[in-house]
Parts: sequence; C-alpha cells; structure tokens
Amino acid sequence: MEDRGFDLEARLERLEDATLKRSLSPVDRVAERGYFAAPAGGGLPVLESDEALVFAANNYLGLTDDQRVQDAARQAAATVGTGAGASRLVTGDTMVHHDLERLLAETKGTERALAFSSGYAANVGTITALEPDVIFSDELNHASIIDGCRLTSAETVVYDHCDASSLRSKLEARAATADGASESWLIVTDSVFSMDGTVAPLTELCDLAEEFGAWVMVDEAHATGLYANGGGVVQAEGLEDRIQIQLGTLSKALASQGGYVAGSEALIECLVNDARSFVFSTGLAPPAAAAASEALHIARHSDARERLWENVAHLRDGLESMGYTVVGDSQILPVLVGDRQDALALADGLRERDVVAPAIRPPTVPEGTSRIRVAPMATHDQDDIVTCLEAFRAAGEDIGLI
Repeated sequence: MEDRGFDLEARLERLEDATLKRSLSPVDRVAERGYFAAPAGGGLPVLESDEALVFAANNYLGLTDDQRVQDAARQAAATVGTGAGASRLVTGDTMVHHDLERLLAETKGTERALAFSSGYAANVGTITALEPDVIFSDELNHASIIDGCRLTSAETVVYDHCDASSLRSKLEARAATADGASESWLIVTDSVFSMDGTVAPLTELCDLAEEFGAWVMVDEAHATGLYANGGGVVQAEGLEDRIQIQLGTLSKALASQGGYVAGSEALIECLVNDARSFVFSTGLAPPAAAAASEALHIARHSDARERLWENVAHLRDGLESMGYTVVGDSQILPVLVGDRQDALALADGLRERDVVAPAIRPPTVPEGTSRIRVAPMATHDQDDIVTCLEAFRAAGEDIGLI
C-alpha cells in the first residue's frame, strides 16, 4: 500500500540542520528567577542546581508569584470551581468573569469587555465575527492576527511596519477601486510589538481611519497593565473614543491566562453571539479570571509600573553604553546581533552566567536581524539588573561582539 502519511523524522532533521529545532525546558516557577531542567525528553526532568535570573518572560510586573494574586486564584477555585465546566453561553458564566470584565472595561474606557480563553482566541474570534471586506494589517502583527485574517473571506492588505504613510497609500489605492466606497474596512495593529519593542503610531492610524471611514482594532497584549492607570498605549495617548476595538491578553503583565476584547455594548453583544472561539470554547477558568482581576488592581494602584520602567531605563542605558544596539520604544529591549550563530553564542554565554535571555532568530525575525530579546520585570532589584549587565559584558567580550 502506498504511504500517504507524514515523514516527521525528516522534518525534525531539517529543523536540526537549520538550528531551528526547539525543545521544552521546564522551570520550577514562573518568576524573576528559577531553577531550570535540561530539555525535556521522554523521562522526568531534573532541575539543575544553579538558580538563574530570567530576563525573557512576559511577566512584566512580576505578579505570577505575588501572594495577593495567588490568593485570589485560590479563593475563586474554592468558591466557584477550578474550571468553568462549559461554554459561558451554557453554564460556564460566573460572577468572577463579570467582575473581571467590569474592571477591564473601566480600565480601557469602554462600555463593556468580554473575556476569552486566550488572547489568540480573542483575535481570531473578533476578526472573523466582524467579517470585514478588507483588512489593513501591519506587516509585523502577531500570528493570531494573521491567522484571524486568513480565516475570513476578507482581502488582507499589508502595510509597512508602523508606517502611517505606507498605510495611507494602501487606503488611497483601495479607495480608488470600484468597490472601495461600499466596503467595510478594518485597520489592525499591535500596540507594542513583541519582537521589536516598537510602538504603533496609534494617533496617526486613527487620523487615517477617520479620514477614510475605517475602524481600528488594537491588540494591547504587550501593553495592558503597563501604561496610564493600568491601561495600555491607547490609554496613554487618550484614544479610547477613537479606537473601536481594544483587545489583549491576561497572560503577560496580568499574570494569568486568557484574553479580552473591550469596546461598545453592541460590539460585545455581537461577539457573544458570533465569535466562534468564544461560543464554542469552555469559559475562562474562574481562578484565571480572579487572578487577572487582582493583578489588574495591583497594576492600577501600586508602584509596580514605575519600578518596571526604572528597570527598563537602567538596562537600556547600560547595554547601550557597552556598545550594543538596543531598539524599540517599550519595556521590550531587543539587543540586535545580526548573525544567528552569534546570537545563539551570546545567549549561551548569558546562560553560562545564570542569566536566561534566549536568542530570537529566523524565521521568527527576518534573516540578518537575530537578537536577544531582553524583558526585565518590576520585581528585579538593582542587583539583578547589574548582574544581567555584567553577564552581557562578559559574554559579548568572549565572542567579540563588544
């Protein structure tokens, strides 16, 4: 019989040959430091004895092991249950979900918010539910946005990264077509881009949207909790009334799991009924919803955000003073290396000095732009920052990068 299956071994060999094969490496806890095991194989992982500093997580406020957040999750599990048990349209809707959504809507300055089981589900569900005719998408948008575009019948027009003039040219070209006047248009962008640390020019995008009659959808995954009053870039720039759809994740600064969409009453009602990733998914686990609520409260009413931005400034200044090129305008500090082998060698050198900051290389980023993605947390103290900088200096000198 002819074999119509899949040659998985050959796929893995190709990944190995291209130094692209990734492996799972368990850690004992998700925090600013931890013990790591060797890459997991068939057996049980064994944690190494040396504790390492983590400068690679999206746990920006360091709240995953905050006692208040953990207590909120425990209380929700004990009171409501460990899981929602069903779609929220069946029996999985709880007061814990509504408490979270009320706080998200208040923070984002919208009429309502809706919690999804993941940020990925929020993006895919929202884009497909809206059914736009044309989507104008930043070329570096997250994979969940790209997949949402692919799952619609919409034509997707990609504009240059964070380039309002490129978007204008795409809008003008589409407006000049026969169907341009009667179509529904959606401009979609991340606010903070996870691999480049860049921040979208949201005010300029809103100007263009209003000029051409389009709607704007902004993914605040890497911004929620970090800007004005615990909001994102939308709140920092005062654009709540000009952006129709705000969404993001609960799994980064908010130290939990899940995603959300914030917008008008009508938008949320449409998503409740038409977003397949919401309708046909079990509701967000109540402990995750409660943890996110408590983390958002802490983000809004503590000095965690200020401590994070102090660490970001210290790290950027230190790395640049050594001669490293650090790009971006956010809490994400990509240290550009260029060659993928140099980036891997630098990451290995950091790991040997008990600092975890893996290399990011193609296909995640374009060829020739390999980098170390450095992400400090609010809970790193000054000694931690100094240790990270010293590791970068020593590792960079060892391989001749600085």
